[in-house]
Amino acid sequence: MVFESGTSRPSTTASAADPIRVMVVDDSAVVRGLITRMLEEDSGFSVVASVGNGQMAVAALERHDIEVIILDIEMPVMDGLTALPKLLKVDPDLQIIIASTLTLKNADISMRALEAGAADYIPKPTSSREISGGADFKQELIGKVRALGAVRRRSVRKPRPGVSTVGLAASGTPLSSAPPVRTPVQIHPHAGPLSLRQASAETPDVIAIGSSTGGPQALFAVLGAIKAGSLKQPILITQHMPPTFTTILAEHISRISGWAAAEGKDGEVIQGNRIYIAPGDFHMVVEVRGTDKVIRLNKNPPENFCRPSVDPMLRSISAAWGRRVLTVILTGMGSDGMKGGQVVVGAGGTVVAQDEASSVVWGMPGAAATAGICSAVLPLPEIPQYIMRLASRR
Repeated sequence: MVFESGTSRPSTTASAADPIRVMVVDDSAVVRGLITRMLEEDSGFSVVASVGNGQMAVAALERHDIEVIILDIEMPVMDGLTALPKLLKVDPDLQIIIASTLTLKNADISMRALEAGAADYIPKPTSSREISGGADFKQELIGKVRALGAVRRRSVRKPRPGVSTVGLAASGTPLSSAPPVRTPVQIHPHAGPLSLRQASAETPDVIAIGSSTGGPQALFAVLGAIKAGSLKQPILITQHMPPTFTTILAEHISRISGWAAAEGKDGEVIQGNRIYIAPGDFHMVVEVRGTDKVIRLNKNPPENFCRPSVDPMLRSISAAWGRRVLTVILTGMGSDGMKGGQVVVGAGGTVVAQDEASSVVWGMPGAAATAGICSAVLPLPEIPQYIMRLASRR
């Protein structure tokens, strides 16, 4: 049920060249083994513990300096949601990725886990055969572990006393015969002051938001701070999420903010004072039909490896509303939203991005900020005020 690799030694602060130390927590030994092999095929990762329930995970974390955890939800003895606060109590800097199958129940639990401090989520295939043959699952897993491992190493911190960076297998044998060599993890680079543009003088008729890793938490913070009914504009959101999860995201936004929020429906006429969320696995775009703006959903190829993607939404919104567009790019991996933001700015609209310090991953907002298309780059708590100031002016 458990392995802990390597030999015990005093903990040291990880350098960028060290492999990211991961723990896999799942009640299926087969799934744990498959995920472990996926990660350790890449020299940038070292799975130092693999355990079958939350209680074992807490015990392992108390002994080892682990940076990223892949945490299953449904497990015996202690489930993932119960273990989450206990793990973060041991190490508040820990990066936790919730792994769950695509059911309404698990999506709801995953969303609650994000509210409780999990950094991200990954949809888990329903069988070991799907996992072992799932190139998309492997790509997403590696991308998220790498990004969140880099997040973990942003701040210089003292190692916790009494822990080791590696452990012992039950048999006393190490998992890997030699330490891997890896390329340093890269954080989105920027140098010097950012170049900002003048915001549009036009009051926006629509607000568009794009987000990914850390996005649900950021959306809850931004929309929760904007009083429902205080703005007349519709808000269109593309958050990188799988099907089912976007349904639950809309429900949580409604509960937290009081806004009427739902997944966009194909052919639906867009109305003010409502929130429309791109459904998982569909691009959500806008089409002009007479005097109406309507939502269209499509399964065109992924953009920026994503469907839904922010860029097609922004291109269509810019075509429909011209210069009366306010775009907000929140935390997330990659650069989705940057090219669409260029289209928005080219038409006379306004783009604002979340700043690096308050982002879980400064990929998407960093790409927009360093491209010189933003009128403001702000800490998350200041973004609601910025939106309200631009959207309510006359």
